[in-house]
Amino acid sequence: MNLNENLDISSWSKEIVLSDRMLCVAGMVTKGNVVCDVGCDHGFVSIYLVRNGISPRALAMDVGEGPLKAAKEHVEEYALTDYIETRLSDGVTALRREEADTLICAGMGGKLIKRILEEGKDKIRFMQEVILQPQSEIRGMREYLRKQGYDITDEDMIFEDGKYYPVIKARPGAGQGEDAALQTVSRQVPDKYGPILLEKKNPVLHGFLMKERVLCEEILGGLKKAAGGNEQQSSRRNMRQKEIECRIKDIDSALSYFDK
Repeated sequence: MNLNENLDISSWSKEIVLSDRMLCVAGMVTKGNVVCDVGCDHGFVSIYLVRNGISPRALAMDVGEGPLKAAKEHVEEYALTDYIETRLSDGVTALRREEADTLICAGMGGKLIKRILEEGKDKIRFMQEVILQPQSEIRGMREYLRKQGYDITDEDMIFEDGKYYPVIKARPGAGQGEDAALQTVSRQVPDKYGPILLEKKNPVLHGFLMKERVLCEEILGGLKKAAGGNEQQSSRRNMRQKEIECRIKDIDSALSYFDK
């Protein structure tokens, strides 16, 4: 049964079409959960979740007045104002404690997502799950989650418009947390490429790793052929070579998961 079976669909002038990346994000939301979408842009994820009976209600938040105005107009267009509320908010500042079950932070840098999680931790710790789609600093994002006691429960990776996008689902307060002094090399590869992606032998991740390995080999070959220059240039070249060799080692370690 649709969670929102009383919705008036007569005003729906068009289908909600999400990108594969945002469909992946929406697909990780636990059915029945109230969602808080931070950085909601035009509000389409919230509309999709409510319209498809995944979420009974949603809070669409954005720090920008322009995107929030567009989101509000779209919510009104689909006659969902009783189910979706738009709020101007920097992170989760406008969210009340225990008001939402799922937090979505998608399409922003890893540094910004970490700031949102850190500044809003007194509210987020009461949530059931966070669904994150960082555009950068992926390894740092996973390290942060692990150290803060989050349990990564699911991951996926989408290839869209020539780019690779990881999507992470985690449960606040479910892990043990970890002191920085206890970090080990064994965490490096899972943090970098995704523990669940590796465990699932994700085919998109495999394609990414193979592409990265070819690129690294090409760079390494060029560095080895390079000669001449002063001592400083030679030193920089050697440092770059060691860096690429370390990257190849990590890639090979990740690829070994696919052979198990």
